[in-house]
Amino acid sequence: MPIGSLADRVAMISAACAELGERALICSGPSDATGIPQFDHVKVVRVVSHAAVFPTCRAVVHHGGAGTTAAGLRAGIPTLILWVTSDQPIWAAQIKQLKVGRGRRFSSATKESLIADLRTILAPDYVTRAREIASRMTKPAASVTATADLLEDAARRAR
Repeated sequence: MPIGSLADRVAMISAACAELGERALICSGPSDATGIPQFDHVKVVRVVSHAAVFPTCRAVVHHGGAGTTAAGLRAGIPTLILWVTSDQPIWAAQIKQLKVGRGRRFSSATKESLIADLRTILAPDYVTRAREIASRMTKPAASVTATADLLEDAARRAR
């Protein structure tokens, strides 16, 4: 996903975090993060387990893919979607409609917009709403069981 200069984006995120007194864990994915300057408020890694990391965060900022959006909702954490392409604006609109976060085009994000969006979603009403939505979601084990049941039923009917 094209985001412009990774170094410039990391610097922008670091500046926003410094002003807010927060820290960020940035997943670079396939982007080459070698040579990115080190910042006090930011750590850049290639990938993380969303299920392990998201519940420990105060907010989740991501591209708005369906899986990442679901992981953020399941974690009960307010979300800021910085979308790039495809279905991502749709998920940003859903997050806004659920009142658990905000969304904007990644290319339009500035230090000031990040600060404003993060202040908004870190407010208690967004935190409470995100936790409420998470409590209503099907637990992963129940989803796996239901899927297995559906597949087994389909296999039995096909005989």
